[in-house]
Amino acid sequence: MSLCNTSLCRLRFFLFCVIAVSGFLLDWGTKNWIFSKLTKATEENANVWWFWEGVFGFQLILNKGALFGMGYGLVFLFAIFSSVALVGILAWMYFQGSKSWFMTIVLGMITGGILGNLYDRLGLHNLREPEGTPIYAVRDWILVMIGKYPWPNFNVADSLLVVGAILLGFYVFFFVEQKSPTS
Repeated sequence: MSLCNTSLCRLRFFLFCVIAVSGFLLDWGTKNWIFSKLTKATEENANVWWFWEGVFGFQLILNKGALFGMGYGLVFLFAIFSSVALVGILAWMYFQGSKSWFMTIVLGMITGGILGNLYDRLGLHNLREPEGTPIYAVRDWILVMIGKYPWPNFNVADSLLVVGAILLGFYVFFFVEQKSPTS
């Protein structure tokens, strides 16, 4: 087990942090911007601001679940999973120094996505229920239509997570050397 103590390792960790923080800030900024432009954020039937009529637009949704709204109401469980994933990624970066630039970039993207949605799940966005209690939900706002059917709304953090996970899977299946079992 090697620690991240070389200058190259520190450079990779710096790049990882820049990507993670940039991803978080892009997610946070776009959510704040669109939620200030569109005023009605509900879980169903929110107003749509079409960028390309019937194909692509902006619609505010508060997602109290995870991917595609699965696990509705389990926000704190997903917050715990996110926190554990963050600790795992940071430990990987520290102990392995992410020995490849590709993995450094991918883990930075995933971390930015985790941070963006965790911020919302913890209610740090200052959205409130009518009685004043914080809303613990992820702010989704990107609407894409597939024909006449809407794809579930998502945000920049979701995009970072999905693209990062796809790239990670691609890397593992096609570029990681498979060790043959020893007899």
